Amino acid sequence: MKKEEVDGFLFLGNHLALDLVNTRIIPERDSVELLPDTVALEKWLLAAGLVTSTHGARLLRRWRDSAEAQSFLEELRRFRERLRAVVIQREAGEAVSARFLAELNRLLEKYPTRIALSAAGGKLQREVLFEPATPAEVWAPIAAATADLLTEVDPSRIRKCESCIMHFYDVSKKSSRRWCSMNICGNRVKVAAYRQRQRADG
Repeated sequence: MKKEEVDGFLFLGNHLALDLVNTRIIPERDSVELLPDTVALEKWLLAAGLVTSTHGARLLRRWRDSAEAQSFLEELRRFRERLRAVVIQREAGEAVSARFLAELNRLLEKYPTRIALSAAGGKLQREVLFEPATPAEVWAPIAAATADLLTEVDPSRIRKCESCIMHFYDVSKKSSRRWCSMNICGNRVKVAAYRQRQRADG
């Protein structure tokens, strides 16, 4: 089971595309940007498990401080906000715009996901190859995850937490998940309800 928090990032979405959306936390007033710079982007790629090899981590460090990485990060943040709008539309039962689909198709065509087969324990396994030599190559897993969210995930199971602004994919058997996390929001809501009952009884 994946940890809910890794290196300061929250992984509550049960889906990479939603975890990307959740890298900007938008409370009632000021938003909190979890990807303010390319160092944070590098940390997020590692924390999300997208880059797992030592060689891949070295490649990240190599382009970390480049103008190309900064430009990519700005593009990624703009894409994230367009994706957020799409997620909110999906939660409301609305269709995805043709404009967003065209943008996503361009990314999928330009940055395809590389796959390799490996034999482990007598069984063939499919493995995604991702070691980004350039910042732009990060589009490959982002675009693939977004396409998966839009085609493979039941829209009725994409939800916003009842207590905060996090979005998540509900994979519970009864489709009854209400909070981003029982540890973060679930217990807080239950404690608040308990205190309210106590005041009412008193």
